[in-house]
Amino acid sequence: MKEAASGIERIASRTAEIGGGITIERVLPTRQHRRIGAWCFLDHAGPARFEPGAGMLVEAHPHIGLQTFTWMIEGEALHRDSLGNEQVLRPGQVNLMTAGHGISHTEESLPDQRVLHAAQLWIALPPGKQDMPPGFDHYPDLPRWREQGVDFTLLAGACAGRAAPARVYSPLVGLDLACAAAASLDLELDPAYEYGLLVLEGGLQAQGERFAPDELAYLAPGRARLPLALDAGSRALLIGGVPPTDDLTIWWNFVGSREAIAQAQRDWEARSERFGSVRGFEARRLAAPAPPWK
Repeated sequence: MKEAASGIERIASRTAEIGGGITIERVLPTRQHRRIGAWCFLDHAGPARFEPGAGMLVEAHPHIGLQTFTWMIEGEALHRDSLGNEQVLRPGQVNLMTAGHGISHTEESLPDQRVLHAAQLWIALPPGKQDMPPGFDHYPDLPRWREQGVDFTLLAGACAGRAAPARVYSPLVGLDLACAAAASLDLELDPAYEYGLLVLEGGLQAQGERFAPDELAYLAPGRARLPLALDAGSRALLIGGVPPTDDLTIWWNFVGSREAIAQAQRDWEARSERFGSVRGFEARRLAAPAPPWK
């Protein structure tokens, strides 16, 4: 992590793999910032190219206390969960799964796909919603507009007098910015929010600081505007929200208190009805490691 004279922190991603050998860049959580607002996890997947039938396959795994939020940029993937939902996610769409008390799911590329480019995020549910019933929503139509040569897609929350349809439970925002030609703009921010700006493709300058793909620019609360200059063919993801004040723990696929996480781990290993099963994946389940605390 490095903080420039502009007051912007530069945070590098770290490389990991998900099912099917797909390489991703993991941005959140980091030592410096476990969360940005309620956003507590961010993976940038791809652009990955592969032969048909050899793409992403994440076998059945559980979640509690969070929402999984998937923004598809290129390619198609199939979501299945223990509630019986099966939904293909296509470019320009969002899948939002609310884990609450407990849910399990799988994610896989469709057999005819050759590419995957997506952002996978988690949203920590606030303490009063940690144990809510699980659910799933698909959003094929999102607010879109063009301003100063930049194409905006509002993924979550509110921005520029618009509101995204995604059902979330904390004050936050998610925004995709893309441009074919080089563009400059003065991005309006909420001074009550902290923000993270991640370059997905191309490159940009944020208040004069240069950022390359998979570098995150972190902005503390207090800013009302951010000057941006985007290279031709660039895409970036802006996430933000009110800084958290709770003491929720993030571990493996769970968010909550340490006691709730330890119980969820035991329930998953015991094949409790709490997490159900995903059709076709009854015997293909990821094992939950033991929590690192006693």
